[in-house]
Amino acid sequence: MVSIREYRIPTQDARPYICAEGADGNLWFCESGASKVGCFNLTDHSFKEFELPTRDAMPIGMIGGANRDMWFCEKAANKIGHITLDGVIREFEIATPKSGPDGIMLGPDGNVWFSMTETSRIGRITPSGVITEFENGIPRGCKPLSVVVRDGALWFSQAAGDCVGRITVDGEVSEYPIPTKNSQPRAMTVHPDGSIWFVQTNSNSLGRLDRDARITEHKVTTPDASLRGVCTTPDGDVWATENFANKIAHMSAQGQMIGEYDIPTKDSGARCIATTSGGRIFFTQHDSGSIGEVIR
Repeated sequence: MVSIREYRIPTQDARPYICAEGADGNLWFCESGASKVGCFNLTDHSFKEFELPTRDAMPIGMIGGANRDMWFCEKAANKIGHITLDGVIREFEIATPKSGPDGIMLGPDGNVWFSMTETSRIGRITPSGVITEFENGIPRGCKPLSVVVRDGALWFSQAAGDCVGRITVDGEVSEYPIPTKNSQPRAMTVHPDGSIWFVQTNSNSLGRLDRDARITEHKVTTPDASLRGVCTTPDGDVWATENFANKIAHMSAQGQMIGEYDIPTKDSGARCIATTSGGRIFFTQHDSGSIGEVIR
């Protein structure tokens, strides 16, 4: 039996977006509406919140770094942020103006990589804060979004490009076309079998890119669900957020729908969904200002 539990964030209009487990075993998340970083204690269900130095920064993407720290994108401020587990924050300005940093991932080289949605580039930041931008081979206007790691390279969705992109740590780019046009690929995750799963918001499907870079597409049951986030669990199942439908979708590794589960709060604005090392599943509720948990 699947149920959903909700935990209210203290700050009003927090608008939580991407969440990720930290080295402390807690769930860290961006508060895009409050210009804060939040930390949710998975044991006692308490919250800590840390205000960013830059007002109205719109923090979006978040990921754990290589040194027990967290990195995040400040989309409106055009910066990359860094926060220690004790809440000490640094910010690094991106040289290209209005680049729209969004998705972020720890790379296989120990650096942090991020998407620059408004300038069709992929960025890299070292632990000391040195930023390099890559644009060769990335089509203009493709709006790169989510970033994941597989086979020693970075893979990214192209929300306006009908492709999944791949960039090596040396900056060499390849592209893999998605069969359905204008499907709007967004969030991505790496499956235990090595495939990459991604949401297709416009085509109401979950895409799967296998190890041979072949893409298959799998429809969800509810029409116009507006899929936003995706994650996989160690048992191989795939979970996704349905923003408009206000549900959590559950699919097998073979692309068969297992179930869809209603979120208790109406119009919660489900966005990111993530698993923890302990196997728990959490998701952000952007519009209602809560962290949700899928109880299995």
